[in-house]
Amino acid sequence: MNRYYPEKYLIATEENRRALASLPALKEAYYAGRTLEARAVMCDKNHNLHVDLGCMRGIIERNEGALGIRDGSVRDIAVISRVNKPVAFRILGFSVDEFGRSIAMLSRRAVQEDCMRDYVSHLRPGDVIDAVVTHMEPFGVFADIGVGISALMPIDSISVSRIPHPSARFAPGQQIKAVVKAIDDAGRITLSYKELLGTWEENAAFFTPGETVPGIVRSVERYGIFVELRPNLAGLAEYVPGVAPGQHAGVYVKSLIPERMKIKLIIVDSFDAQYPNDPPQYFLTGDHIRRWVYSPAGCDKVIESVFDAEAPAAANA
Repeated sequence: MNRYYPEKYLIATEENRRALASLPALKEAYYAGRTLEARAVMCDKNHNLHVDLGCMRGIIERNEGALGIRDGSVRDIAVISRVNKPVAFRILGFSVDEFGRSIAMLSRRAVQEDCMRDYVSHLRPGDVIDAVVTHMEPFGVFADIGVGISALMPIDSISVSRIPHPSARFAPGQQIKAVVKAIDDAGRITLSYKELLGTWEENAAFFTPGETVPGIVRSVERYGIFVELRPNLAGLAEYVPGVAPGQHAGVYVKSLIPERMKIKLIIVDSFDAQYPNDPPQYFLTGDHIRRWVYSPAGCDKVIESVFDAEAPAAANA
């Protein structure tokens, strides 16, 4: 299976820079049919993308801007939104503009067609892939999984600890790993993320009763306050008036109870603050997950993700 990466992965590579350095190098890439990347600097009134190739200008005509533009299944925003961002393309040929300047005619659609045929169509649930966050909505994250092809990661698949919005975890342009969760009949891919962030036991191992540690208040209920300690781990603190969701807190770790998948906390202090998101820590780094069990062995409540129906029961593989 050929490997295609999200846009922005190629632009800084030495091979890509060499290809954009001169007209002879561009022509060599053209004859070899290579995929290149460069920054789109403008979308004109006809929705053609203008691309800075360094040694000359490139044009991606509207119908070549994205897979689905020709038949209307994809809106023009897929092209317009690429301005000031890297775009992947293949060179179709060379021409001269109305001012007599040499320009390269490019196609992003052709690269996406190849990606769908040679890469995306071969993906299966449980595959761990590279992705780049493109934009976020309250219901989830859209990510580029290969040369601008988009997949959705629903908000409930981002982490075990519930969050109010995907921006609590991600930023646009962030490079991440993701798991293929499902593929529908039309070939659209749904992603997941929480399986990469560790089980209850793996996350709880960072904490010891008697410690006071940082956390983020995620919800306030009448019976207690849920505080996120790590993206895949939250504990329940006794109710304290005046505490609000989204606040940062210092919490005392009272006890860890693996058989009930519980952490009991006491809020020492809570306050408003704007801290940057911590970089992700991945616990599973292989290229495929068959079955993932979050809950500890012996716990009555089982939280799991099954990607392969033939995976062994109660095991991470």
